Amino acid sequence: MFKAVIFDLDGTLLNTLTDLAESMNNVLVRSGLPVHGIESYKYMIGDGVENLVKRALPETMQADKTVKRFMDEYRDEYAKNWNRNTMPYDGVIDLIEALSSRGLRLNVLSNKPHDSAIMCVKELLPYERFDIVLGHRPGENPKPDPHGAIEISDRLDIHPEEFLYLGDTNIDMKTAVAAGMYPVGVLWGFRTRDELLDNGAKMLLEKPLDLLGNLR
Repeated sequence: MFKAVIFDLDGTLLNTLTDLAESMNNVLVRSGLPVHGIESYKYMIGDGVENLVKRALPETMQADKTVKRFMDEYRDEYAKNWNRNTMPYDGVIDLIEALSSRGLRLNVLSNKPHDSAIMCVKELLPYERFDIVLGHRPGENPKPDPHGAIEISDRLDIHPEEFLYLGDTNIDMKTAVAAGMYPVGVLWGFRTRDELLDNGAKMLLEKPLDLLGNLR
């Protein structure tokens, strides 16, 4: 029987794609660099700011100092634009309330910077329903390193196999598998059914509330 849930944030609870993409493109435009279509960002985001910036920059601009400068510019830009278009996916709030009412412990694990993850959950989701919200913290490896998932398990004193892990990318499925949790792929996010299945998803959801009929 499952006792807890870990949710990914971007592409799982919140549709953040447009604000993420436009923030990065704004930074590129200011430096006279080519921009990318919003849909292409579905394959740039998901495993941290550094990887997003590297993928957005031309191949000739991958020096550490350059990447660091653009990471700083991106963070500043996103802080100004993060809530222009971002909103929960249809059914997400209802799912959170339903799971909470059943007594499951709810948590978020994101590769967003930690402060940004906290801000998004507080502003756009029922923050009081969550036990732990973790973003990417300096000095720690981002997902798919399972450290954050295991930390949540330890802090709640709930065994990893009693966790459902919901996410929309291969990164999330790999994290769930590495942590010994039950990987659930969501199809309303940024990646494909095949990607989720190929990376360990044991259940796929078309809509958030579909999870309720599969609980045990």
